[in-house]
Amino acid sequence: MLNEFARIAGGMLFLHGHVANPETARLLAQMGRPAPRKPRGGRRVRAMRHGEIGTHAVLIVLAAIWGGSFLFQRVAAKDFGPLPLVEIRLGLGALILLPFLLRERARFTRSRWPAIVAIGALSTTLPFLLFAWGAERAPAGIGAIANSMAVPFAALAAYALFGERIGMRRAMALVAGLAGVAVLASGDVAGSRIAAAVAAGTLAALMYGVSTNLVKHHLSDLPPAALAAAALLCGTLELAPFTFFEWPKNAIPAHSWASVSALGVLCTGFAYALFYRLIGKVGATRAAMVTYLVPAFGVAWGWSFLGEPLTLGMAAGGALILGGMIFGQREARQKARAPRPAQIRHARPCADCG
Repeated sequence: MLNEFARIAGGMLFLHGHVANPETARLLAQMGRPAPRKPRGGRRVRAMRHGEIGTHAVLIVLAAIWGGSFLFQRVAAKDFGPLPLVEIRLGLGALILLPFLLRERARFTRSRWPAIVAIGALSTTLPFLLFAWGAERAPAGIGAIANSMAVPFAALAAYALFGERIGMRRAMALVAGLAGVAVLASGDVAGSRIAAAVAAGTLAALMYGVSTNLVKHHLSDLPPAALAAAALLCGTLELAPFTFFEWPKNAIPAHSWASVSALGVLCTGFAYALFYRLIGKVGATRAAMVTYLVPAFGVAWGWSFLGEPLTLGMAAGGALILGGMIFGQREARQKARAPRPAQIRHARPCADCG
């Protein structure tokens, strides 16, 4: 990871805690002199350890919040219905992230909005509707587990749409994930079939995988938090006319209002802002580790607060999906960690060679 950050920063290498130019490192090696070494146990080491602890804590908090989104949907969906539930979620999330969009509004020119509207529908509005529809029919953990398929689906979409190499590990991860989906859909919970909810969650995960690649290739120059705000705002406006006719006729209980408010403010607006801040701090690869933890929290919250059972099918399907995802991600992490040899064409004296 350190070498990766060094390359991004401009072809520098981290040597025992000190940043040095590759040419300097080669000259030092030829002269038989060791690279500068930072004494262990100093403030810098302690600060790095504290930073690692803080990053892990943020990952856990973020996973707990996103895992809670499936709990809140499960509670509120039966009283609101999918359309009103998603409309409120989109609106509250857009309100929280609106300052990011206003700050970067000059970059959102008129020509960019058609792509933002289309990709935004695929990345937020439609998946949110599918998960809300599934929440009416299956426990919270089902949606949380199906959501994990977004990772292998992203690799599949990159291969199918843009010809990127999928790799053997990721292909095996996709097969394992699809097998996990089949196992998950074949079971039942408390006598109720959950295949339709599993299918809805899997389709939503596929949309996440496709939209991730579309954003990467067409909208990557836009600030992520501002782009998320724009997508949520567009979804809010798109669903508003339909929500008007689908608004519940009966009074909505206070606990459902509290759940949908938490879903919009905490799980959408605040969580998105926290996630993008985490990406800026540790990079997208490490921030994506939150995906491993969300299903566990989704299942745990449903079991703790709603008494939803953990069935053998959920355990087996979840193990296949998550196991395949972790197995497939190892290839990408190994490539990111693989050091690239320094290519020095012309050695020249430098100021810090002594």
